[in-house]
Amino acid sequence: MEKKLEELKNYMTNKIPFHEFLRLEIEELKEGYARLKLPFRDEFVGDVRRPAIHGGIISTLIDVSGGAAVWTHFNTDDGIATIDIRVDFLRPGPDNDLVSESEVVRVGNRVAVVSTTVYTAVDKDTVIAEGKAAYNIRRAGEF
Repeated sequence: MEKKLEELKNYMTNKIPFHEFLRLEIEELKEGYARLKLPFRDEFVGDVRRPAIHGGIISTLIDVSGGAAVWTHFNTDDGIATIDIRVDFLRPGPDNDLVSESEVVRVGNRVAVVSTTVYTAVDKDTVIAEGKAAYNIRRAGEF
């Protein structure tokens, strides 16, 4: 299992150009769980008056983190695609690194459901956003 998780971590951080562009860091992976960190960049600010991180960046973090949690149940050759995602923005994302924690609520043969919480790296108790997402699972060879 540990080898599979290291392979997944390497794949997600080094083989997906969008993740590289965002500079996403995978802090922890275990079966059914993922914790990711998104280092703050000025380009992520969507409202310069506050400043506040753009909601699309927060939604992206929730989506990638949820997908990573699902992928821990499968192999990197299997496909994981978002079916549906809901994000509740609870407060503005400050100009700080964001952390997401995702837990698989249910995993079936074709669909998995995940719950995710986002907070700042300096204050785990201040939740920025919460998300729920459903993912389609396609085994290698089914594409």
